Amino acid sequence: MTARYDFASDNTAPAAPEAMQAVLDANSGFTAGYGADTVTAQAADLIRQLLDADAEVRFVASGTAANAIALAALCKPFESVLAHRHAHAATDETGAPGFFGHGLGMIPLPGADGKIDPAALAAALAQPENGHVQSPGALSLTNATEYGGVYSTQALAGLIGTAKDKGAGVHLDGARIFNAAAAGFDLVAIRPLGVDILVIGGTKAGMPPTEALVIFDRPLAHRFDARLKQSGQFPSKGRFYAAPFIGMLRDGAVLRHAAHANAMAQRLAGQMPFKLNHPVESSGVFVEMDEPTRLHLQAAGWMAQRFLDGSVRFMCSWATTPEAVDELAAALRQVR
Repeated sequence: MTARYDFASDNTAPAAPEAMQAVLDANSGFTAGYGADTVTAQAADLIRQLLDADAEVRFVASGTAANAIALAALCKPFESVLAHRHAHAATDETGAPGFFGHGLGMIPLPGADGKIDPAALAAALAQPENGHVQSPGALSLTNATEYGGVYSTQALAGLIGTAKDKGAGVHLDGARIFNAAAAGFDLVAIRPLGVDILVIGGTKAGMPPTEALVIFDRPLAHRFDARLKQSGQFPSKGRFYAAPFIGMLRDGAVLRHAAHANAMAQRLAGQMPFKLNHPVESSGVFVEMDEPTRLHLQAAGWMAQRFLDGSVRFMCSWATTPEAVDELAAALRQVR
């Protein structure tokens, strides 16, 4: 039986035609290298337009690289990053923030649905300075969260304000920022909220591997290209990292695709015979399922990941079809 990875992750989906066409369009003639080309400039302008903000924009190959480089820019090696205990940067990047940040630490925080609990953040920031520990230097937030939760602007404002009052920098991991936007989060609010560096996820949004680093705090951009070069993230043919953003942003395709992914998650949730462990606010569906049942589902051909909190996760993408959702729902009813 052929294994089906339709819902294993949004990373398993193909790239969207708008993104691939833009790559083909960029593959013409000679141009400057290392991001000094017109394709990269156009993509950066579209991102600034999307966010209604003046910012430096760079393109890298992966979310892990983007997060780790951003946190290294915000946090000194003898400091720590405050993050949700299940944030990607804290659990799923093989220590990359500490590696790129030359030893920076991570302080895990609790909170429902992947959202940081405000009281826990305040308590962590209230700890007295101690030369024997890595005190907080930055706050890392994720929207949409690892559990598909979507922060409201007001909720983010409270967390960011608490961090800024203590002098901490702020990083926003937007691996699924377009799914959050399709669920109602205002992208234009990000800069006024006080975010210093934003990661815009291209890969999970339907592009070939590419992520955008958006640097709102201009002084952080000083020698940033050298930081990227040292990190192996300053590609000579940078236009091919930038081009997918042109295809996906110029006519709003990325937001249409994100809205579709969210709608498919709602469709699946509406037919789900298992208990939902988290509200379905974006493109992920997390359910309570024992391991024999998950393995039974896998034997029927459907790959499904057990997540950090014990849930079994089903991720929808731009390429998820209603027919695939209905087929999975039927399979779930059979193994139930």
